[in-house]
Amino acid sequence: MDAFGWVMAVLAAVSVGMAKGGLPMISSLSVPLLAGVMNPVAAAGLLLPVYIVSDLFGLIAYRRDFDARVLKILVPATALGVGFGWATASVVPEAAVTALVGLIGVVFALNALARPRLGGARTARLAPGLFWGTITGFTSFVSHSGGPPYQAYTIPLNLPRTVFAGTSTLLFAWVNAIKLIPYAALGQINVTSLGTALKLAPVAALSVFLGVRLVRVLPHDLFYKLVTWALLLISLKLLWDLLP
Repeated sequence: MDAFGWVMAVLAAVSVGMAKGGLPMISSLSVPLLAGVMNPVAAAGLLLPVYIVSDLFGLIAYRRDFDARVLKILVPATALGVGFGWATASVVPEAAVTALVGLIGVVFALNALARPRLGGARTARLAPGLFWGTITGFTSFVSHSGGPPYQAYTIPLNLPRTVFAGTSTLLFAWVNAIKLIPYAALGQINVTSLGTALKLAPVAALSVFLGVRLVRVLPHDLFYKLVTWALLLISLKLLWDLLP
């Protein structure tokens, strides 16, 4: 990569690390940042090892902050979604997946902004969780863009911000781990991409702690407003990129 490519790669690594620090909406920026300097499929393969290294630090930071019921629902659902993504990798256009993710994010964010949540935390329901979890696993497999469908399910639960962040970190650590074998089988991880990923991993690891710090200092309501607005802007950007 040239100098501009490395700048984009470092910014992508920072977004990965901050996401693992508890700001999951930022992870949706990682592949688009690299897509301007390389093939999006290659970008996804390059970033997966960076995600996994960052996951280790995120798991340490949030080892006590998570919602067990949400994880019990979403862990098997996301595994199903990853399996579906692997099985259909050669036939489902990436543009169609991007459009789906973008539409989900826009509709949900606009609805959340128009009708703010009321009351305290809610109990996670099984059927919606299986639906959104499967979509999360599928879109995460295709382009590391599982954030919008995950947030569509978890934001209405109004979890404490550290629990929201920790649940996200634990879930996507699981998702990234089970993506390793299919990514390698599809040739999306190779010696060259691993070498680049190793250079980016320290940047991502340090950025995890920046994300953790932001989560712990932001007020609860402001945290969710920022998450929702970020979801809207990222989703609009995904749809904009599809225009001819």
